[in-house]
Amino acid sequence: MIKSMTGFGRCEVMEGERKFTVEVKGVNHRYLDINIRMPKKLNFFETSIRNLLKHSIQRGKVDIFITYEDLSESQVSLKYNETLAEEYLSYLKKMAETFSLENDIRVSSLSRYPEVLTMEEQAPDEEKLWLGLKNALDGAVAQFVETRGLEGENLKKDLTGKLDGMLMMVESIEERAPQIIAEYRKKLEKKVKELLEDTQIEDSRIAAEVVIFADKICTDEEVVRLKSHVEHMKETLGSNENGIGRKLDFIAQEMNREANTILSKANDLEISNLGIELKTEIEKIREQIQNIE
Repeated sequence: MIKSMTGFGRCEVMEGERKFTVEVKGVNHRYLDINIRMPKKLNFFETSIRNLLKHSIQRGKVDIFITYEDLSESQVSLKYNETLAEEYLSYLKKMAETFSLENDIRVSSLSRYPEVLTMEEQAPDEEKLWLGLKNALDGAVAQFVETRGLEGENLKKDLTGKLDGMLMMVESIEERAPQIIAEYRKKLEKKVKELLEDTQIEDSRIAAEVVIFADKICTDEEVVRLKSHVEHMKETLGSNENGIGRKLDFIAQEMNREANTILSKANDLEISNLGIELKTEIEKIREQIQNIE
């Protein structure tokens, strides 16, 4: 299945009193580049997240946005440091005796001394936390892959149409090639007669010149290879391979090389125009291929 590198997916999951929201966005990139933004308390899941994504995504710049809310009341607990409270009391009594002051310490005031009472966040249950996060990731990635697939099918239709058009141009070049040689022979014979007037010239001499000309402008090999590359690309587009973007780009480069050679050998306006159209279509194809995973 052809997949574009552009896509979007979003999923929100409630697991008990925990809420996970995951957004996945992707754009074109030569390699797989994953950027994850998430709360610090989920950082220890980064490796697991990357491994999960690599099963569904081969190429592209992918941004993952994760938000997490814990709506439970048990996420923090109160801690009492009795040892520290005893030390505070001990020093307060000593100060009262040393400076002959009234010891007016009360529980309410002692509790406000630094570190006597503290709020401590409870360690999360990593297994439950990962289960909720994974469900949200799976949902967002599934939607992301689906949007990539839909756009990929549109790209496939567009590319197939362009390739069919290229085959028609190549066939026109094949049909035109013999006509060029015949036209050249007529022009050569006419020019020779004008120069030599009534003097006869051997047909073999003219034939030899025509053969040399035909060899210079011959594009048979290039045409055969170009047709082969076009058919190869069509087969690749119809295959079930994953990550075919790089392969298609390589085929397009080979197509462009053959089109350049045809254009450089062209000694005819019609073939030159067809060569330029071929190169234009190949460039359009290469631009589209940059969107394929």
